[in-house]
Amino acid sequence: MSNPLRNLAYRPLRRVEDWYGYAFGQDQNPFTYLGAITIYLFWIILVSGLYLFIFFEMNVTGAYHSVEWLTHEQWYLGGVMRSLHRYASDAAVVAILLHVAREFLRNRYRGPRWYSWFTGVPLLWMLTLLGITGYWLVWDELAQYIAIGSAELLDAIPIFTDPMARNFLTNEALSDRFFTLMAFLHLLGIPIFLILGIWFHVLRVVNPKINPPRSVMAGTLIALLALSLVKPAVSHEFADLGMVPTRLNLDWFYLAIYPVMDLTSPQFVWGLLAVGTVLLAALPWLPPEKKQPAAEVHLSQCSGCTFCALDCPYGAITLVDHISEDKKRSHKEAVVDPSMCVSCGICTGSCPQATPFRKHDPLATAIDLPQFSLRHLYATVEDNLSKAEERPRIVVYGCDHGVAVETLDMPGVATVSLPCTGLLPPSTIEYNLREERADGVFITGCCSGDCQYRTGNTLVEERIEGKREPRLRARVDRSRIRVRWASVNEARTLRSEIQAFANDLKASSVGGPSDDAQSKQATGRQAAGGDHV
Repeated sequence: MSNPLRNLAYRPLRRVEDWYGYAFGQDQNPFTYLGAITIYLFWIILVSGLYLFIFFEMNVTGAYHSVEWLTHEQWYLGGVMRSLHRYASDAAVVAILLHVAREFLRNRYRGPRWYSWFTGVPLLWMLTLLGITGYWLVWDELAQYIAIGSAELLDAIPIFTDPMARNFLTNEALSDRFFTLMAFLHLLGIPIFLILGIWFHVLRVVNPKINPPRSVMAGTLIALLALSLVKPAVSHEFADLGMVPTRLNLDWFYLAIYPVMDLTSPQFVWGLLAVGTVLLAALPWLPPEKKQPAAEVHLSQCSGCTFCALDCPYGAITLVDHISEDKKRSHKEAVVDPSMCVSCGICTGSCPQATPFRKHDPLATAIDLPQFSLRHLYATVEDNLSKAEERPRIVVYGCDHGVAVETLDMPGVATVSLPCTGLLPPSTIEYNLREERADGVFITGCCSGDCQYRTGNTLVEERIEGKREPRLRARVDRSRIRVRWASVNEARTLRSEIQAFANDLKASSVGGPSDDAQSKQATGRQAAGGDHV
């Protein structure tokens, strides 16, 4: 899907996300924690399921009656737990589907990120099987319908000698061992594989977000509890294999394949599932994406400081021993794995060598993007500043995945779009404010906590606040720096923020340097050889 079509398809979901951001604050926006919310829902499912298992009887008649007793006789706890178990399971499907749609529409599943997408596909199968076996255990009319349909699906695979459907011809033919098997699969077998699947899914992600904020967890739990009290989950009538159920309330999140099989055939359903699974797993390569060049390390400048390796959100950078010409080990040096590099440039922003204040080759850095080098960044800034004649002059740094900064072009504003805002070295901010090159620096990009490359905007904030190396030096006037993360739909808001920033600079008398200051600025540029690039 081309970017215009992808952006058009994402627009409705983006507006819903923005509404939640306005209502709860972007840092508490549940759409930015969909994966973590799913894991949290699994915990709710686990705890509620363990409570239900205490009272559950694993036999044909006891299964139904034990669940009925919990639902009606112990409604204040067992009934709530049953409903919580049911609705948390449904919510997990909704969260996963939104997570998949969001990653697809934001193009965060291709290139080096194929691994997380590919390993996420089996999780859909595991979750579906977990839900189906859970419905089976209740052994009501819905469970009867599922059991017979599942047997027909398995019989369509030519691997069993005896048809499984024979076990559901009469009530007498049904064995308690089926409930033991289903209980083992639902309570132990599938959950173990699900946990391993989640581990593989986040294996290549550095510091994955597996826990949503406490407020999001509390809100999710309260919503599920309220739904459990308002609309408790109840069973159908007790299963009777001698009769065909005529009215069923299906859970379409887990059981949609069964009506499809009723209208077609088991073979058609298997074909549909197989084609759908293969296409979903192959999406990262349909069509093949043109890969951006990976970050390049310049060993002559690399000191082995480890900052780039610590900041890389995908673990694409490692430190190895540097062997000198005399074969003696001297220090560490950075090495980039091109197969895992997403070409975000965060490593450039983390490199302490990326500073224009060195006397020798000031724009040489230890790690850089070939397609967006540090030299290119400074040349773009200088060129755009030369065109911004009104005061105060403001440099606006944005990213290619947030608001298009070219739409923020205003008198006195020089805009620069970066692959990721995390590419911006703190020394660049100081350099822009030196000698009145600019009166202010305005930084924007993806919404807070929702960077296209996971951590770019967080790293920028920590560097400016002095919490992370390389730090913006304390002597830099923070009142001349403004940071505002924004949704792609907030161009108008950003324009207002930039105008307000300009007004603040004027009020503080920053935006009007004297003639003497302008003369010093021109002299300094001439002495430095023009634009430093």
